[in-house]
Amino acid sequence: MSASDAAAALAKVEHIVVLMLENRSFDHMLGYLSLEGSREDVDGLKAGMANEYGGRSYPIHHLDRTAFRPDEDPDHSGEATSVQIAGGDMSGFVNSFAAKLAQRGAADRDPGLVMGYYNADDLPVYDHLAAEFCVCDRWFCSVPGATWPNRLYAIAGRAHGSRDDKPSGDPPLYNLPSFVRHLDANDVSWRWYSYDPSTLRCVDKHYWLSHWDHFAYVDKTKLSWKTALKELPLIDEASSSFLEDAARGKLPAVSWIDPNFKDSTLYGGDSNDDHPPSDVRDGQLLVLSVYNALASGPLWEKTLLVITYDEHGGFHDHVPPPPAEDDDPVQFGLYGLRVPAIIVSPWVARGSVSHTVFDHTSIIKTILLRFCGEADLEARGSHLPHVLAWLDMGHPHYMGKRTAESNDLGELLTETSPRPAPSRETLVEDAAVRRAEQVKAALMSMPTAAPSPLTDLQVSVALAARELRAKGLPPAQP
Repeated sequence: MSASDAAAALAKVEHIVVLMLENRSFDHMLGYLSLEGSREDVDGLKAGMANEYGGRSYPIHHLDRTAFRPDEDPDHSGEATSVQIAGGDMSGFVNSFAAKLAQRGAADRDPGLVMGYYNADDLPVYDHLAAEFCVCDRWFCSVPGATWPNRLYAIAGRAHGSRDDKPSGDPPLYNLPSFVRHLDANDVSWRWYSYDPSTLRCVDKHYWLSHWDHFAYVDKTKLSWKTALKELPLIDEASSSFLEDAARGKLPAVSWIDPNFKDSTLYGGDSNDDHPPSDVRDGQLLVLSVYNALASGPLWEKTLLVITYDEHGGFHDHVPPPPAEDDDPVQFGLYGLRVPAIIVSPWVARGSVSHTVFDHTSIIKTILLRFCGEADLEARGSHLPHVLAWLDMGHPHYMGKRTAESNDLGELLTETSPRPAPSRETLVEDAAVRRAEQVKAALMSMPTAAPSPLTDLQVSVALAARELRAKGLPPAQP
């Protein structure tokens, strides 16, 4: 699709919403579509796929539980990911996980766990979205490595010189110019919704302590979870969160949603970011709350929702990552592994699949083409000397060669008129039951419950929050 055609397609939407979860591969979460769901159009799992390790075969298999134990988080460092990719054979997942288990003194755990997958019964929200909207089966994370390098690419179009997170004990605070600076320069509205702290504050020093009106909570409601889904307009007018903004038609042009990396509220349950050992059923609740808020609200016909994951988390995927254009081809000349990606909009074809190569910089490309592209800037009378300055290497907030060369999402908006939101009643009812079970379990276990060990990601988020508070970010500012 030409740039002009992409711009015309993107003009169908006035709001772009991004939800990026944590650490799952495409085959692990959506590979079942081809294996069990008769979706021959999806490049997912096939019978017979396996990894060999220690003289035995570890085949793909359906997982019999939706949450992992704390010591079962696979290795997803840069070095481990290279072992997993195995030169393109995609044969090193069990080998890598076995080494990590041994390092933790947990060699009795099953190293074949990383070959497991979930299906429609485990992921009913994704099954619904895959049937109703567009699955991208060539969405690669940006870096064959850890969380923060991938989130840096998603927000700033580059990493910080490493495929790994900062050393343990160092808060993940960076100083890379984000795409949001271009939105500010062109008076494009945006808001970053999180639990605490926002990933944008971690990435771009310009937003460490300021721009309070651009940051809000994802869900700060005072009503029951089911009511929050089904009766959004009744929510307290004094509160401000993504759910309220979506219900009232007050969303900005760009909304970014961070999941709950660690929930410390009394009855909130654990993290809903899908980072192991998180229960993927909690991630499904988060996705449903975001999707349902949009589908129930007045902005549905003008909205594009992108649901994806930062990186593969050490889980098996059978598609080798291809080379990537980058300003640092030695360090970042290869995409990371495939991650789940679903594009939700009334403008995408029902039950469609895209085989176009995307990565996290495609999000930046899509947002800036839509709201800072030539036609849009000219219509708003921009005084920028170059209307696509974010593509210019000399620009102080250059978004990188990766962003410049990436594919945008405009080609997926193929419908000539917006489709009405599909029915979600069963999903909402089932989610309400799940939420009630969570609260009941929390109440019953309070006297004896011991806190679970924090993952490396949760530790880093806590360190970032503490550092930002110490620098002057006020309480109750996400």
